[in-house]
Amino acid sequence: MASTDSTKPASAAGETGPATVTLATATALAVADMIGIGVFTSLGFQVRDLPTGFSVVTLWTVGGIVALCGALSYAELATALPRSGGEYNFLSRIYHPALGFLAGWISATVGFAAPVALAAMAFGDYFAGVFPGAPKLWLALASVWGVTLVLLSGAKPGALFTNVATFLKVALIVGLIICGLAFGTPQPISFAPSASDLSYIVSAPFAIGLMYVMYSYSGWNAATYIADEIKDPARTLPPALVAGVIIVMVLYVALNAVFLYTTPMERLAGQLNVGLVAGEHIFGAGGGRIVGGLICFGLISAITAMMWIGPRVTMVMGEDLSALSFFAKKSAGGVPARALVLQLGVATFLLLTQSFERVLEFVQFGLLSCSLLAVIGVIVLRIRQPHLPRPFRVWAYPLTPLIFGVVTLFILVYLVREKPVQSLAGLALMATGLVVFALSPKRPIKNR
Repeated sequence: MASTDSTKPASAAGETGPATVTLATATALAVADMIGIGVFTSLGFQVRDLPTGFSVVTLWTVGGIVALCGALSYAELATALPRSGGEYNFLSRIYHPALGFLAGWISATVGFAAPVALAAMAFGDYFAGVFPGAPKLWLALASVWGVTLVLLSGAKPGALFTNVATFLKVALIVGLIICGLAFGTPQPISFAPSASDLSYIVSAPFAIGLMYVMYSYSGWNAATYIADEIKDPARTLPPALVAGVIIVMVLYVALNAVFLYTTPMERLAGQLNVGLVAGEHIFGAGGGRIVGGLICFGLISAITAMMWIGPRVTMVMGEDLSALSFFAKKSAGGVPARALVLQLGVATFLLLTQSFERVLEFVQFGLLSCSLLAVIGVIVLRIRQPHLPRPFRVWAYPLTPLIFGVVTLFILVYLVREKPVQSLAGLALMATGLVVFALSPKRPIKNR
């Protein structure tokens, strides 16, 4: 059984350097990581089986509440077990180092690189929609490499870039919402509950839609991956996690409501590019380009967040395992440059081989499993170590982690039933991580 005291490898304490990430940056990182292509693509498939405004808004609200339950649970873990690495840190110290390594292995290999590649390819697609004839693949590669160069320049420039990009992204989405309400043509749709809405909310399409909504909210745990770089994490991490989810939930609910308010539901049904369709109805024939430019900018912000977070997991793993020690060092600017270049290489390979969608399908099972184990770990840790210092305690315990656990377990069951091959492939990836862990010499964990 893993040690669950509040110890931390001495190497981590010695190599992380001064904490520079503020509350604003930690919150921006969460917002940037969450807002990607999901909110601009999934509505078209939801309205086919949920044909009322109230049921769709409820779907996005429920997803936000579940994400908030996860964020509150991670806030307790991050302040009780302070260290960068997210699930790698939590699972190692709550259950066993091998289980933590599985979570880290997924993140270090394709867990972040595949979403980066998908967002980069989407950037190329949308950019080509705004400027027809633009080379999509080269644009995708340029977005990832350009973001990496910014992040390699140092922790402070990376933080500034993230703050500015996220602020502009949120401002553009708020502008789109305001313009939709001010200039859009109202559709005959009501957001008030009706007698038929209950049947929609308890239906299978609502449950299935929730799975894709939760994917749109993924990234709510972003700040826990860089805990060592955050100023006063005991005070900063909880509000950063909670504020990030609340900001995104408000934006998601309002944006989808505006899409429904301004665009006929039959025009949205079955469409992947609902943002472009709604943009045409709000701004006219050229509206699609306006929304396309907005999405392009949002995708750059999302790529930045994921390229920042992922290498930190690899770095922390390198602090604990000699086999990965090459990735443990930071540059003079406070950046885990070697781990960042590794993630850049994997993302580039996925873009060139166009295999990232298949990779995403089989890593989802492992990523969701790790999040589930981490949140349930709040309960496990309360039982095993009731006297462990907890600067933040999750609200409404144990209901909050249980809500997240039940919904995540439902999604996992659905994944196994609908995508058994991909789920088994995800387990195989985790098994390879076990082999690497077993063959790697471990460094002893010392008191801080």
